[in-house]
Amino acid sequence: MLAIYKREMRGYFTTPIGYVFLAVFLAVAGAVFCYTTFYSMTSEVTPYFSTMLICFIVLLPLLTMKLFTDEKKQKTEQLLLTSPVPLFGIVFAKFLAAYTVFAAATVFTSLYFLLLAIYGNVQAGLLFGNLIALLLVGMAFIAIGTFVSAITESQLSAAVVTVAILAGFSAVTFLCNLLPETYFLRYVIETLSLFYRFQNFTNGIFDFVALFYYLSLTALFLFLTVRVFDRRRFH
Repeated sequence: MLAIYKREMRGYFTTPIGYVFLAVFLAVAGAVFCYTTFYSMTSEVTPYFSTMLICFIVLLPLLTMKLFTDEKKQKTEQLLLTSPVPLFGIVFAKFLAAYTVFAAATVFTSLYFLLLAIYGNVQAGLLFGNLIALLLVGMAFIAIGTFVSAITESQLSAAVVTVAILAGFSAVTFLCNLLPETYFLRYVIETLSLFYRFQNFTNGIFDFVALFYYLSLTALFLFLTVRVFDRRRFH
């Protein structure tokens, strides 16, 4: 599994994908930071992280679109499936490589708030809570992108389908806010929403239920990815 992880990490930086992702990520994060802090004349951290959460809908598919579609393009999928590494090890190694790049970029851009600490009062608890929430949501997004990469045939289709799924989650959450609070449907949507569970962290509350939810959702999509290749191996 470690060999596949190293191979994936190396692959991000021997091809343009890793550099393109980091360049776009840093540019977007810088623009969002300037708009939500300097332009708005505030040291609040939540607007930055909430905006970045929406940006992830487009950014993270750039990172996951190559995970398995690249194997099909290079005709190495069968070689990978017949390797002595368990299927879960293969899937998890690829997921972990993508998550490592994402997490490193996210933590690095969060250091922007050190600049604000010079001029204003940055609440460390809120900053930490928002950062943890962003890392958890990104983990679930990458797991979804990993699954989509396994069932699509090209990088473009993997990216488009992943964006569509993540945008769908966002749209459902937005429409949920239009429903009266007494509606049972609203309660169900809020319970299952990727975005709604982000909110407790933005208030500095460490939500263990939300932590379990994001970990479970990640595990579910990684399991589904393993099942895709399990069926493919026997057919």
